[in-house]
Amino acid sequence: MVSVPRIVIAAPASGHGKTTVATGLLAAYAKRGLPVAPFKVGPDYIDPGYHALAAGRPGRNLDPVMVGEDRIGPLFAHGSAGTDLAVVEGVMGLYDGRVGAGDTGSTAQVAALLDAPVVLVVNAAAQGRSVAALVHGFRSFGSVRIGGVILNQVGSDRHEALLREACEEVGTPVLGAMRRAAAVEAPSRHLGLVPVAERRSEALASVAALASLVESSVDLEAVLALARSAPALHAEPWSPEAEEPVAGRPVVALAGGPAFTFAYAETAELLAGAGAEVVVVDPLRDEALPEGARALVVGGGFPEVYAAELSANEQLRKAVASAAAAGLPIVAECAGLLWLCRTLDGAPMCGVLDADAAMTPSLTLGYRDAVALSDSPLLPAGSRITGHEFHRTSVHPRSGLLLEPAGGAAWAWRGADPEGFAAPRLHASYLHLHWAADPAIARRVVAAAAA
Repeated sequence: MVSVPRIVIAAPASGHGKTTVATGLLAAYAKRGLPVAPFKVGPDYIDPGYHALAAGRPGRNLDPVMVGEDRIGPLFAHGSAGTDLAVVEGVMGLYDGRVGAGDTGSTAQVAALLDAPVVLVVNAAAQGRSVAALVHGFRSFGSVRIGGVILNQVGSDRHEALLREACEEVGTPVLGAMRRAAAVEAPSRHLGLVPVAERRSEALASVAALASLVESSVDLEAVLALARSAPALHAEPWSPEAEEPVAGRPVVALAGGPAFTFAYAETAELLAGAGAEVVVVDPLRDEALPEGARALVVGGGFPEVYAAELSANEQLRKAVASAAAAGLPIVAECAGLLWLCRTLDGAPMCGVLDADAAMTPSLTLGYRDAVALSDSPLLPAGSRITGHEFHRTSVHPRSGLLLEPAGGAAWAWRGADPEGFAAPRLHASYLHLHWAADPAIARRVVAAAAA
């Protein structure tokens, strides 16, 4: 039984201010000394970074499409252990989920799985009494419990009074009314907000400003009372500990730093739980792999933004190429794939893959139900798993032979040509995975390191 008070921050659509409100609430409660646990619905990597900065503990994802709905409660119990409040930021609109799958993967589904009340954030900048119709519609549609509204982008006292009166007409409590504030804005680029790791000092200032804005604009006691109305949740906390950890504690290098910020907190936990000693390597600054490294895991991020700096680190590039040629197990996804290529936008990269990468004007985005086509350190051929693509780059060739004759394409999924590169000791593709979906992945990687 999990009795952590919890709320879900949702909105009618993207752009209403969910991240602003969720991060501000986390920062405001943490400022008061309340231990808070941050979560994000869906596959997003960037928002959890701001959540973590505000809460002082890892931001985690709850994605029923990637890990299955049965793991949402256990992952929530694991991530909220030892806290007095959990704040779950939704994704897109309240009922928006995987395309063509109803509310699967939606904020509403996660709220239902957690039996958590919802706070609806509404950008009211261009609305008056019509906000009542919008709020009433969301309360009437579906079965989630909307416990109140936070109005965002309110223009004046008169505007606020009009909005509050409209919400009262439909019996929905207004828990806060936030004015427009430039100090809380975070810069964006082609894949969303700029990650915290790239602007830490500015991000700290933004989070502090968010805390002040929320403290002055939101009824924190009312929000906390709503969170405490959530009933006890029947869930056994998820554990990253493998039943049979690999012996010898092999060192697994995990890429980090500003260029590689896309990583779920559970990845490092699972590697450690499978018996590895996890050591972070920053490809922008470190000129060698960690001493004794027996495997390398490279997640996602923005290597295209740092192509010149990554290319300038010739010592590490050559070290990775030499290690790969010597059989070091390497697992890379998205940004890691680009870094392993021969070039990225013409800049020399590691050259592990006989392929070249480049930025494109189009966004590739969506869940993929994938089948592994080749054996690799990640999964055996024939394995099925759901992942997520999110990039504005392309790799040529899209898939192909690697360093070994046994190599081939990594994945196949409906409606697309085979993608990625896989061999017995190397796996590189665009597909992001949440390893909690199949904890055997981590043990397989660690076992490859030990071998």
